[in-house]
Amino acid sequence: MKDAYESPFGERYATKEMQYIFSQENKFRTWRRLWIALAETEKELGVEISNEQIEEMRRYESDINYDVAAAFEKKLKHDVMAHIHAFGEQAKKARPVIHLGATSCYVTDNADIIIMKAALSVIRGKLLTVMRNLTDFALKYKGLPTLGFTHFQPAQFTTVGKRASLWLYDVYLDFVEVKKREDGLKLRGAKGATGTQMSFLYLFDGDKDKVDELDKTVVKKMGFDEAFPVTGQTYTRKVDFYVLSALSGIAQSAHKFANDIRLLQNLKEIEEPFEKSQVGSSAMAYKRNPMRCERMTGLARYIMTAALNPAFTAAEQWLERTLDDSANRRVAVAEMFLAADGLLNVFIDVTDGLVVNKSVIERHVREEAPFAATEAILMECVKAGGDRQNLHEKIRAHCMAAAEEIKRRGTPNDLIERIKNDEAFAAVRGGIDDMIDAQAFTGRAEEQTERFAGFIRDTLLSGEGGRVKSELNV
Repeated sequence: MKDAYESPFGERYATKEMQYIFSQENKFRTWRRLWIALAETEKELGVEISNEQIEEMRRYESDINYDVAAAFEKKLKHDVMAHIHAFGEQAKKARPVIHLGATSCYVTDNADIIIMKAALSVIRGKLLTVMRNLTDFALKYKGLPTLGFTHFQPAQFTTVGKRASLWLYDVYLDFVEVKKREDGLKLRGAKGATGTQMSFLYLFDGDKDKVDELDKTVVKKMGFDEAFPVTGQTYTRKVDFYVLSALSGIAQSAHKFANDIRLLQNLKEIEEPFEKSQVGSSAMAYKRNPMRCERMTGLARYIMTAALNPAFTAAEQWLERTLDDSANRRVAVAEMFLAADGLLNVFIDVTDGLVVNKSVIERHVREEAPFAATEAILMECVKAGGDRQNLHEKIRAHCMAAAEEIKRRGTPNDLIERIKNDEAFAAVRGGIDDMIDAQAFTGRAEEQTERFAGFIRDTLLSGEGGRVKSELNV
């Protein structure tokens, strides 16, 4: 039994891959890589830094002396300075040039961007897997008629595949947004204490070209194409807001999907996967609770509400910077990504194993098909010379009476028999049975599904490569 709190995102929901991205190990290794890139570039631009000093820094890039860093932080109350000293304790010859000309945000902000970019790449891959699952599902059931709902009341028919295409389109929009944010990320670069690069001007004796070259080269060494053109001590926190808002978008899509499945599972039409030995309720042994989708809505709600946090952080930054973002961002950025990772793990699991109860769907279609057929009957009667307004009123009255019998007495739907027995519809009586074809009431649902899901299959999924494998904690 553990005697200290551990975040459920690490213990229960997120994969080891995402946990490592936001780990202390990854962060501090990234800091050391940034210090090495800075020293290398300064040396290339003429600063007196030896090859031996660079090699010594490289030697200890991944060998972090955490106990020494912790001792220094206890004394200095400053995590960056603690790790500078700890690095210097190992790379003693390089100690005088570690962090030369930089400010704390050189490592913290640049590392945060690098970490978020890696996390976005993982998220993007999982979105692709969700899209592949939904695409396969939509195309498989593109022509299966099902009762459509508006206001969760029976409406015109659609198809199971067309309904899935709505979920797919939401996730597609999320993928586009994540890709945009991932591709658009820039590093803070080497900007100095207030973003003016004054310390680097001193270092290079006022040579502005070398200062620019330092900024560009460090960025390229760290795998990026550009730095932000202007910063204060930090890059603008609106960047965090935009990135984390993309995660909120994913949460919105997942929440909508999960709620739809919960409704459909109640109708016994479509169900989330349910394993042979799974227990639905500790009290009611017969229950098949939609626990995966409920978990999805719970995690999604956390992400959507947490997305307010970076908005306030961006608004609260004073002038060139204030430190009240620091503790906040340590929690908010990491945990939103960990939650999104956990959410997508379940999203993948559910979409890969959806159970379609075709017989139940067909029964519901048969029960409602007579109501859906009334428009076709009305049109045919008008073509045969009938009065549209009079016929509409008669059909409305028959519909209300049939519905009342169904609700009050539980009797089968006898609407068609009522219409057949009404002399006002005698002209089309012989063809009424042929009009009760659910497939004819789904409009262009099958065509729309084939067009959009086919586009996703043939372009996006084939271009990005196959299914992304994930370690799932569901």
